[in-house]
Amino acid sequence: MQRIVVAPSLKAILLTYPALSTLRFVAAASVMGSIIEWYDLFVYGSLVVVLSGIFFPAQNPSDSILLALGAFVAGAAVRPLGGAVFGRIGDRMGRKRAFLITVVIMGSGAFLTGLLPTYSAIGILSPILLVALRVTEGLALGGEVGGATVYLAEHAPRESRGMWTSLIQASGTVGLLISSAVVLTSRLSLSQAAFSDWGWRVPFLFSAVLVVAAVWLRLKLTETPLFAELLAKGKTSKAPVRETFADRGNLRTLLIALLVVSGSSVIWHTAQFYSSVFMQTTLKISLTDTSIVTVTALALGSPFFVLFGWLSDRVGRKQVILLGNLLGLGLLPIFVGMRTLSNPLSLPAVAGLVFLQVVVSAMVYGPLGAYLVESFPTRIRYTSLAIAYGVGTGDIGDGTLLIAPWLALVTGNIYAGFLWIVAVPLATFEGGIRFMKETRGTQLSDGASGGVP
Repeated sequence: MQRIVVAPSLKAILLTYPALSTLRFVAAASVMGSIIEWYDLFVYGSLVVVLSGIFFPAQNPSDSILLALGAFVAGAAVRPLGGAVFGRIGDRMGRKRAFLITVVIMGSGAFLTGLLPTYSAIGILSPILLVALRVTEGLALGGEVGGATVYLAEHAPRESRGMWTSLIQASGTVGLLISSAVVLTSRLSLSQAAFSDWGWRVPFLFSAVLVVAAVWLRLKLTETPLFAELLAKGKTSKAPVRETFADRGNLRTLLIALLVVSGSSVIWHTAQFYSSVFMQTTLKISLTDTSIVTVTALALGSPFFVLFGWLSDRVGRKQVILLGNLLGLGLLPIFVGMRTLSNPLSLPAVAGLVFLQVVVSAMVYGPLGAYLVESFPTRIRYTSLAIAYGVGTGDIGDGTLLIAPWLALVTGNIYAGFLWIVAVPLATFEGGIRFMKETRGTQLSDGASGGVP
């Protein structure tokens, strides 16, 4: 296990990369928390059609679904605030403390969602409580992914940082894979009436098992060597949020990072969320068949996150991420193909098209964590990364789930949502060509954000 000794002389601080076995444990603890964070979001996303009638009953089912998606987006919208709050804790008091708190809050919110009374039981108070839980979980998620990514990156060797941090990005897909499996098992084990009555609670309650495992792992962790060095030298930031925005160089880096995250997140949310909503609502594919398609595509596509993270260690973050955003333009013809193959339904063919979406999302998300970590100095890394990631995923990426179906509804064109889905990645590609720096090989301990155009 890595040892960090703090002595009066700064030269007595010993900083070495951990042994592979230790690094694997660090990765497991980091990934496990992120899996939980995403697990709950995916459970909600896959059950949004069911939950819409339970918590937001309306004469028009489309209105109910939009309201349920609105609750989802409300939780996502506060992620930047959560990033600022928990990022400040992580940059001032330590990475471990911050991302231990986030996993407890997120896990508690998921579990309590499974215990909520329905609208038929307590009326308007039911959706109010649901939104409150979504917002609380969104705050925690705003700090979780950034914290886990920073913690793992500050332990990983420089030459393989993209590969190791890609595990955090892959954990989102693993969370969706587990949630889909749990939802599918619950659905197949119960009648439709029983599942709609109480069976939908099972996936939320199951999150307690994952939370216990994550907390156990994270309690065994120590602080990262880079933060311990800053702490020993008395160089931690006193006001990381203010420092992020007040310094012109940091602010410019933050805005570029936000641009990169935004396009990448729209692609990721389209592949992993909107495709499920599209299959159930537009194509009228059952929840069971949708879950089968999703589980199959994700099981085959998850390794590509690590593959593209590894590739970015060889050729650079910028090339892989921007190429993925450019390929995102092909999502529209993929969805057209899904519609064609849904009548009559060919599950293997539809699963193949969803798999292609997952591969593209892996291309933009696999190297993303390493790029973000390498873009910011250690003293404000957690805060800056979490804010950029929170806005890009919580407001812009998750906004896809509300904007795309809303455009389809108001225009009457089922593909109208792709005005948004295509425009954002295209803006990322064009802006990234001009402003994005290559960060591969950046030395994190030098306290500066590196990279070349």
